[in-house]
Amino acid sequence: MASPKKKLQGLVAATITPMTEHGEINLSVIGRYVDYLVEEQGVKNIFVNGTTGEGLSLSISERRQVAEEWMTKGRNKLDQIVIHVGALSLKESQELARHAAEIGADGIAVIAPFFLKPWNKDVLINFLKEVAAAAPALPFYYYHIPALTGVKIRAEELLDGIQEKIPTFQGLKFSDTDLLDFGQCVDQNREQQFAFLFGVDEQLLSALVMGATGAVGSTYNYLGKKTNQMLEAFEQKDFSSALNHQFCIQRFINFVLKLGFGVSQTKAIMTLVSGIPMGPPRPPLQRASREFIDEAKARLESLDFLSSTDLKDGNLES
Repeated sequence: MASPKKKLQGLVAATITPMTEHGEINLSVIGRYVDYLVEEQGVKNIFVNGTTGEGLSLSISERRQVAEEWMTKGRNKLDQIVIHVGALSLKESQELARHAAEIGADGIAVIAPFFLKPWNKDVLINFLKEVAAAAPALPFYYYHIPALTGVKIRAEELLDGIQEKIPTFQGLKFSDTDLLDFGQCVDQNREQQFAFLFGVDEQLLSALVMGATGAVGSTYNYLGKKTNQMLEAFEQKDFSSALNHQFCIQRFINFVLKLGFGVSQTKAIMTLVSGIPMGPPRPPLQRASREFIDEAKARLESLDFLSSTDLKDGNLES
């Protein structure tokens, strides 16, 4: 694994948790999954047990098993593995943080607790501080996703002085469309060398202009190659090409959003594109419809993201 002191940057795939047709975690395909990300998509950083990975729908035991398997199969192949350890229970979150340290993870991330919610910055930081202290040698990232948590504390406010309270704080996974908030996070923390990881795939180019150092997202599982082309064009200051790549990615995301796009549909698309069976989501989520799969397949082909010969034989029962 990469040194924990190495800055997390570039694309980070928010990994899917493969499941069997009976809804049990399917660890047997994770080795293939690692190779697919690295060899086919050019993605060598991952974010495990987050939203896309249905982390909060898994038991603590399952989350530990999934993290262990990614660490085992990703060793010497992936650059950085960050484990999401957020939970409603502080004790469970601390347990997962300690486990991540034990298995050699490169960092941990925590979402805001969203049932009994923190009502201001200090209350939230106190919770995060307690989790970070359980793994004092690991870089700590805050996972900001207010649309799902309902915790509306602005990231800009949270970052103000955060390293004084949480010395291991290294960055932010910002999964929100508020580019004012994101921009101020970057602008007000220029000397801190934080990792600013943007989490809204269809707006990544805008975030890069504002100073994003990387991105965490579900589409990088199967559109990583295309997104890396956008990053390369941006780095070379070929902004016209970068914009064309972003628009192309947006055409697909805009299309599937209108059909109804979420974790279930992400699992179906990944199965379709990679040939690795991701299985169904865990209830209350429902399996993607055959109609969605057929329309998504046609759209991927029409946008030249893949040809019909690229499509693999994954398990796509309706």
